[in-house]
Amino acid sequence: MKCIDRKKRAIFAVLVLSLVILSGCGQEVTIENAYDVYESSNAYGLNSAATDEESHSFFAKDLCVTGSDNQLSEGVSDALSEAAGLFNLKEGDLKFGKNIFQRVYPASTTKILTAYVALKHGDLSATATVTEEELQLEQGSTICELSVGDTVSLEQLLYGLMLCSGNDAANVIADMISGSTEAFAELMNQEALALGATNSHFVNPHGLHNENHYTTVYDMYLIFQEAIQNEQFVSIINSESHTGTFTSSDGQAITKNWRNSNKFINGEAKAPEGIQVVGGKTGTTGDAGYCLVLYSKNAQEDPWISIVYKSNSRDNLYKEMTELLEEISK
Repeated sequence: MKCIDRKKRAIFAVLVLSLVILSGCGQEVTIENAYDVYESSNAYGLNSAATDEESHSFFAKDLCVTGSDNQLSEGVSDALSEAAGLFNLKEGDLKFGKNIFQRVYPASTTKILTAYVALKHGDLSATATVTEEELQLEQGSTICELSVGDTVSLEQLLYGLMLCSGNDAANVIADMISGSTEAFAELMNQEALALGATNSHFVNPHGLHNENHYTTVYDMYLIFQEAIQNEQFVSIINSESHTGTFTSSDGQAITKNWRNSNKFINGEAKAPEGIQVVGGKTGTTGDAGYCLVLYSKNAQEDPWISIVYKSNSRDNLYKEMTELLEEISK
């Protein structure tokens, strides 16, 4: 509904107070023809003129809304992962759901939110100089091979972040946008809550394991569906590879070849006939298992989001995701 002006709010408040006084404190009261928040607002002149469509507009009107029960399919193996979901963006419904509200560790699918926040609050042409602290990562971390003193633009950092899942790029982005990892994590949580992702909490921009860093399949759907509204984001995740260009500490031009870790994009996995995988994000840690978030279109160009979390192997991850994609074409 549209905003109510002060005078009308005051009148409405008096009416409500009168009802409370007349009914008595703590007593259950049944009111005939009770105020209807939709119809009565217009009838009583409590809001400015609004069409039925405007007055019934909700935050979730363009989202897939579902209950907590699993919604399975004979065509999808439900033992290959801990949680999964298939969301029809055109119809706004859930075609497959398994533990979609259960907390899981997102691993590097965290970088979907990192990229979303960076694109919303940053300038693609802005540059940052890599510090030694930003390169302090767990052994075995995926990186895009940045070095101390390199000067890199936000645009190049986003390619390194999303294609080869550079944890070094994630740290540089966090400092570039917010000044520190902690401040950036606060911004991530603010943006996630604004999108309705109320069962998530993030403490870093890369997704390396932390018990207080978690999400759900449904929350990641909310975050991802908002991220793909940005054309630059879609262009990045759709890239099979990218040649990163930046400047070293001694002023020399550097190039790095970054290949997309998404097998459906880099050609290592084949999508079902008639399905176009636009892009997505992979993620893997010991605690998170194997994870994948995808944006795809069927033969009718209808958009879909499919998510698999905590699969027990990379092969089973792509097996279950392929089964989900096959559901799109049915």
